Amino acid sequence: MASSNSFKLRCSIPGHEMDVRGLATAIFPEGAFVSVSRDRTGRVWVPNSSPDTGFSEMHCMSGHSNFVSCVCVIAPSETYPRGLIATGGNDNNICVFTLDRPQPLYTLEGHKNTVCTLSSGKFGTLLSGSWDTTAKVWLNEKCMMTLQGHTAAVWAVTILPDQGLMLSGSADKTVKLWKAGRCERTFTGHEDCVRGLAVISNTEFLSCSNDTSIRRWQVTGECIQVYYSHTNYIYSLAVFPDSQDFISTGEDRSLRIWRQGECCQTIRFPAQSVWCCCVLSNGDIAVGASDGIIRIFTEAEDRMASAEDLQAFEDELSKATIDPKTGDLGDIKLEDLPGREHLNEPGNRDGQTRLIKDGQKVEAYQWSVSDGRWVKIGDVVGGSNQQTSKSVMYEGKEYDYVFTIDVNEEGPSMKLPYNVTDDPWLVAHNFLQRNDLSPMFLDQVANFIIENTKGHVVGPAQIGGGDPFTGGSRYVPGSSNDDSGFGADPFTGAGRYIPGSSSNASAPSGVADPFTGKGAYSSAGGQTSTNIYFPKTDFVTFEQANAPQIVAKLKELNEGAPREHKLSDDTMESLEQLLLVVCGANSPETPPTIQQISLLWKVSHWPEDIVFPVLDILRLAVRHPQVNESLCGEAEGVQLCNHLLSLMMPEGRPANQLLALRTLCNSFSGRHGRALLVSQREAVLSRAADLAAVFNKNIHIALATLVLNYAGCFHIQPDLDAKAQCLSVASRALETVQDKEAIFRLLVALGTTVASDQTAQDLARSLGVGSQISKYSTVSEPSKLGECCQLVLKELQ
Repeated sequence: MASSNSFKLRCSIPGHEMDVRGLATAIFPEGAFVSVSRDRTGRVWVPNSSPDTGFSEMHCMSGHSNFVSCVCVIAPSETYPRGLIATGGNDNNICVFTLDRPQPLYTLEGHKNTVCTLSSGKFGTLLSGSWDTTAKVWLNEKCMMTLQGHTAAVWAVTILPDQGLMLSGSADKTVKLWKAGRCERTFTGHEDCVRGLAVISNTEFLSCSNDTSIRRWQVTGECIQVYYSHTNYIYSLAVFPDSQDFISTGEDRSLRIWRQGECCQTIRFPAQSVWCCCVLSNGDIAVGASDGIIRIFTEAEDRMASAEDLQAFEDELSKATIDPKTGDLGDIKLEDLPGREHLNEPGNRDGQTRLIKDGQKVEAYQWSVSDGRWVKIGDVVGGSNQQTSKSVMYEGKEYDYVFTIDVNEEGPSMKLPYNVTDDPWLVAHNFLQRNDLSPMFLDQVANFIIENTKGHVVGPAQIGGGDPFTGGSRYVPGSSNDDSGFGADPFTGAGRYIPGSSSNASAPSGVADPFTGKGAYSSAGGQTSTNIYFPKTDFVTFEQANAPQIVAKLKELNEGAPREHKLSDDTMESLEQLLLVVCGANSPETPPTIQQISLLWKVSHWPEDIVFPVLDILRLAVRHPQVNESLCGEAEGVQLCNHLLSLMMPEGRPANQLLALRTLCNSFSGRHGRALLVSQREAVLSRAADLAAVFNKNIHIALATLVLNYAGCFHIQPDLDAKAQCLSVASRALETVQDKEAIFRLLVALGTTVASDQTAQDLARSLGVGSQISKYSTVSEPSKLGECCQLVLKELQ
């Protein structure tokens, strides 16, 4: 079989809907491999029959309730002659699959945070690493031991072929060697998180790091070589079979091939994060990236893609935009760049980058030794905000944008094409009708379009609570007709969190309004330099209400309710009186009665399709001291909590999810509610975190507020488990949340959690919180977002 001595594209596999985070070579069938993704699935790919150079999906696995982070293959046994597949995810679990069915054979539970790395050994042994700072050794369905010693997240694990030795790499910058559950040796030298490990032999291994280096170690402790070529974080390593040559991928958009200790080839990608790689049984390379595409590269000329496909890949790469702040191009100065004539001079080595000016544009090129020419790898822009959209083909037409929309977890993704000259509200309306979706998503879809097209809105945006197509008003749970102000709760017009304030929406004197930068007084005549954002130890609640609309909707739904659920006139009057009391419309001398509270609890179990106005009353009532004590006390509190959690199931109704979250937030206003939520913290935050995937910005704001209130509860307490869960939920939510108010509240929650707590800061660093939120540090509107982010980053320095 002819070899070109350099790798070229074999095929691209667009099978996943989100980032491909893990790859592993399969044992069966021959030539197959496994991929896992943030889309919560794992997939087995098999090579097509000759002469086709592509792959087909043979098997799809689902079982995780959140992103899937890693995968490994467990060797065949007498019981499972085709082997097993293990996947780890952000739901803290490990799922183990056969090739026979899509659901897990069994699930391994024990880690307290994201499982981000897996490795298998002899006799079915499985080694896992987690953000909870531990590694665990599993045999079949049992955890045999927990490896404790790292002080930060364990990002990488691997099992050496013999001697019973195991390795773990951590965000604490070290690699540890384990034997029989005991740490035998610690390897130091990396200057940042260790992200990947790969075994060369029984006595040598490789490690890669965020410090842009790869190190080669002997198990006796010596670092015998350090490799430099990457210009940003290095995420993964893989060694060629029966060889000391290897490959690496990273945040600099590249796959690099290393021969005899030198980087001999660099392949750039049209995706920022190249997360993972593996070497297939025939020596080809599989690579997964943040664009959801798996790409296969080969040295064999008979397996290479056609000339047209190779050119298409090069064209896609040339259209990429590169932000110099990401470090993709190294420390290259952009001033005084030469013109296109500079490309007439050959490069010195494969992968060498060169910037040239072409008129007002700056273009990046990479030298290809195999082709003997400069290959364009993208246009350099000043920052991500300067990138412009390009025409995208969809169903035979060109659009400025084609978004992928996930309305629920089980259903397929849907495509939403959009041109900047379109009315976003009309596009949203047509999208919902075309896909038979509820009109209640109208605001969310329209605002999603507006937010993600960088403000290019030509059509008339609607205001207030009116229906943009009829002009009529409608009841929205918990809403008022005042929807003005960026920081306001978009459902209620209130609940805006202003740093330094109480739960109302007015800024206290002496504290700057972070939306305008005004209102602060300092003796020097300038703005105050005090951190007004966190720690936030008083609680944010949702208080705005339109009692007449709530009552009207309750009566309307009661008219159409099944006979067994229809409420009597006396019951309706009692609920109305309770609503007036808790909204402050009645005299404070007339507190809620026990009968009214009991009735509210009973009616809150109405059918899920009509219960939302009752939940709105519950949301308001739980702020009242007597209601808070009665419903959140020791006797009834757990029942209330379980009922709200049942309404927050990911497949539930968004209105119920939203109001259940807001009820939990408002429960913090009373002593009994706080005690209940602290005792139920693990279950509440775990269920709430799942709602980050629901396509509803109002739910995201309520979720962020819940995390913020929990962070305030635990700010002065040395409860690392609680703080770790707050950090984890906030970090997970930031993966999907796009609403700026929700992002801001999550940042305040992070700041509150880590403020003045070195251990929490170390944990946040180990979870990569700093790099995750850094993109918000330059946000100028609203100013509070960028300012708060900068202060959190300062805490994590």
